[in-house]
Amino acid sequence: MIRGSIRHFDFILMATALALVAYGAILIYSGSLTTYGHGAESLRHPVARQLVFAAVGMVIAILLSRLDYRALGYGWVGLYISIVAVLVFVLVVGSIAYGSRRWIEIGGTQVQPSEIAKLGVIIVLAKYLSDNQERLKEWRVFLTSLAIVAVPAALVFAEPDLGSAVIFAAIWLGMVIMAGARPRHVFALLGGFVASVPFVIVTMLTEYQRERLALFLDPQKEALGSGFNILQAEISIGSGGILGKGLTHGTQTQLDYLRTQTTDYIFSVLGEELGFVGAVLLFALFIVLLMRGVRAAAVSRDMFGRLLATGIVVFILFQVFINVGVNLRVIPVTGIPLPFVSQGGSSLLTLFVALGILESIVVRHRQINF
Repeated sequence: MIRGSIRHFDFILMATALALVAYGAILIYSGSLTTYGHGAESLRHPVARQLVFAAVGMVIAILLSRLDYRALGYGWVGLYISIVAVLVFVLVVGSIAYGSRRWIEIGGTQVQPSEIAKLGVIIVLAKYLSDNQERLKEWRVFLTSLAIVAVPAALVFAEPDLGSAVIFAAIWLGMVIMAGARPRHVFALLGGFVASVPFVIVTMLTEYQRERLALFLDPQKEALGSGFNILQAEISIGSGGILGKGLTHGTQTQLDYLRTQTTDYIFSVLGEELGFVGAVLLFALFIVLLMRGVRAAAVSRDMFGRLLATGIVVFILFQVFINVGVNLRVIPVTGIPLPFVSQGGSSLLTLFVALGILESIVVRHRQINF
């Protein structure tokens, strides 16, 4: 069994993830150079911390690949209650940073529960949809699946974290389509959502979120204040050209004009210092990673595994889309990290757990070869 698991382990998936982590570590090193200098030997250095989290995540992923992913479906009600309870806890006593209450501190490390909650919701929704696949065409089951996602999405929205709320919605949409929902149900709901956007903007967005939307439309109004980072990101990416200015030689990056340049705006560091070629390499790695996730969904012969893989692929895809979109100023600013690349322990560990689940699916359906 062990020998068979090793033979069918998706090394391409894991190697691609590690390549993205290495790519991110290089960018984090450059982005933190003015603060930490050239030495990365201390565990307090962001690169060292990132690599430690990656090593722990890799071990967890390998261990999870040895387990049967179907066991994740047991106790899904308890898992869901835990997700909601933790998100409520964050709203009550979480740490505030950049105008948002999204983090709790554990052992001196900031943890962002919304990242973990996304994967938890994927597991819960996969179990519910797979158990009710034959009845998904009923409005009651369809709307119940939406409610499962809507509760944590609403709690995250209240932090406020609009980007993560959108990712919850994207996960739900991708999974219900894979599960076989009626197209007319999906389109009716999407139509209602589009029609309600003006109402949401007027009545439900917080002052903080309205400010971010206004800055997205016209960052020049606060060129030296809240709009500063948006404009500097544009300058960084635009000045990189085809080949970039060279690693550690980006003007905006090394003069600290970019804020959160190792987290939310790490793609701007890449654009300035490695240019268009560096961005193409990054996207190529993500395409390989996502295609291996799609392969995991394809080889699964049960709906639970197929839905798990689909949810994970949508989760990673939309995080990439939103993060890059913010850096390119095609969507409003949200605090979404670039998967495997941005500095952040809770995000990185969550992603490796997701990879472990994908590996478990592939190993257990190894008879089908692609």
